[in-house]
Amino acid sequence: MFTGIITDIGKIAELEKAGDLRARISTGYDTAGIDIGASIASDGVCLTVIALGPGWYDVQISAETVSKTNIGDWRVGGRVNLERALRVGDELGGHIVSGHVDGVARVVSVSEDGDSTRIRFRAPADLSRFIAPKGSVALNGTSLTVNEVQGDQFGVNLIPHTKEVTTWGEVGEGDAVNLEIDTLARYVARLAETA
Repeated sequence: MFTGIITDIGKIAELEKAGDLRARISTGYDTAGIDIGASIASDGVCLTVIALGPGWYDVQISAETVSKTNIGDWRVGGRVNLERALRVGDELGGHIVSGHVDGVARVVSVSEDGDSTRIRFRAPADLSRFIAPKGSVALNGTSLTVNEVQGDQFGVNLIPHTKEVTTWGEVGEGDAVNLEIDTLARYVARLAETA
């Protein structure tokens, strides 16, 4: 489990297609404190560490995961939002995030709004019903509050701090973004269906 609070920006150092996709991610984390088998959310995707060294770790990514996320767009030199798994007693600053991406949203527009940046997304049709104003979503692993929803589109605002400590300062129209629906919203919708 994760919180959606990004704690490092990693860099894709290597990508190797051999059966599954293997990626090497450079990180500022102290890799001496990471175990083989640990889970690290990379752009919101829970990935398992299979090898590591000073300043880097490797993950193996299945074709299923690539097909359901924006990982197919990863390129050597690209930057990704990172978060280590939540430990008992850690502060829960965002919302509960599983690292199991539900689908890919597309950036519709990016505009400045005071000191903040307003971003509108188009969600996949089957996921848009789970997104509600003032609800939470995880986008590229970042816990964000939804401002408004209109059909399959929704918007968020990013404060300057969020853009500085994540990859959100690099976002542009048309970008593919990993979307994880708030688990609570999914259960509420399921209960409403069966009631």
